[in-house]
Amino acid sequence: MDKVELYRQHIQKLLRDRAERSMRNSMNVEAQTVFDREDDHYQLVYVGWKRNGSRDYGCLLHLDIKDNKIWIQYDGTEGGIAYKLLELGVPRTDIVLGYQPPEIRIHSEFAVV
Repeated sequence: MDKVELYRQHIQKLLRDRAERSMRNSMNVEAQTVFDREDDHYQLVYVGWKRNGSRDYGCLLHLDIKDNKIWIQYDGTEGGIAYKLLELGVPRTDIVLGYQPPEIRIHSEFAVV
């Protein structure tokens, strides 16, 4: 299996697992996975209603695969999905913290580009 296909599988599994855990904790808010396999865009979004009657909608995770690297465009989790990717064997050099400006990325433990 080539690297990009393996990364696709890792991302989809992580997002599905997170969505499943989230659904156990909420009856009125749905966790939805959005997978664009053709262009390699992957998101986990929440949509629904809170108990107080207010609308709940937003992106929790957004990852892309570009140039054989996983770009984390947004990460609203506490633990950080980058570390989950490391646990699955993705090298640090293939994980880009896209939500950080390039001048900050150079100081991270992950890929600059």
